[in-house]
Amino acid sequence: MQIDFVSLVLLPAALAFIMFSLGLGLTGGDFARIVRQPRALLVGMLCHFVLLPLAAYALIRLFGITGAFAVGFMILAACPTGTTSNLLTFLARGDVALALSFTAVASVLTIFTLPLIVSWSLQQFMGGGRAVSAPAGPMMAQVFLILGVPVALGMLMRRLKPQSALRLEPVATKVSTVLFIVIVLLAVIKNWVLLTANFATLAPMAVVLNLSMLACGFAVAWLARLSRRQSITLGIESAVQNATLALVIASTVLQDEAMAIPGAIYGVLMYAGGLLFAFVARRFVDTPVAAAPSVHAA
Repeated sequence: MQIDFVSLVLLPAALAFIMFSLGLGLTGGDFARIVRQPRALLVGMLCHFVLLPLAAYALIRLFGITGAFAVGFMILAACPTGTTSNLLTFLARGDVALALSFTAVASVLTIFTLPLIVSWSLQQFMGGGRAVSAPAGPMMAQVFLILGVPVALGMLMRRLKPQSALRLEPVATKVSTVLFIVIVLLAVIKNWVLLTANFATLAPMAVVLNLSMLACGFAVAWLARLSRRQSITLGIESAVQNATLALVIASTVLQDEAMAIPGAIYGVLMYAGGLLFAFVARRFVDTPVAAAPSVHAA
């Protein structure tokens, strides 16, 4: 009963609040900014929605990972960028406005792309000649409820009651940070045996995937002649994933705790690589950022 409550109630509710806190910091102007910077958006979409799943699949084959763990990594790769990418972008002196905008757009697009990738992954790694039930339509509806609706409500509050939203946003951000830590800890506690038994196998792939996407996102953006700040941002946006959503999809939607293990491991290790990248990248940006913008927890 306790596990059911955590998986079916606590995890989705916590993620919904985190996405609501993201919405509090967004306006229609954030999406308009993306339209005015189409090249940065297209490069980010290429890295995040194409290269990241391909890299995850290639590494799954390279490391010989199979079954539920392979699906877990593909779920992680199909998730939107984590909202803590905004904080890492600030630390790296990247383009935080681009980070906020891309995070919002990626969260919306994921409603449509994640169910398709997860359904394919289940057939690819769990099929084995047997029927696998993963209807994209119902999954899309669930992702919309836990991603799209909370963000929309946060943005609606920001529009209708801007002063209240501005006062609530810092508090919501702190609460979201605590919730993210609690979610990861719960995932670790619930799956401690699986985690300890498979950490040595899964952690190396998580580290390689994280570091390779940090480098890939930066390199592709740089080759596309984006600015140094934008290249730093897209490197982070390509590698920092919404591990909370990965845990919710695995535990709540698919109800398979083994699939949550890759997300739990990556959700912790990605910050080591992200912080290393941030502090190396900031050495190559001459002009410091004047003031910290609003940032959100994963």
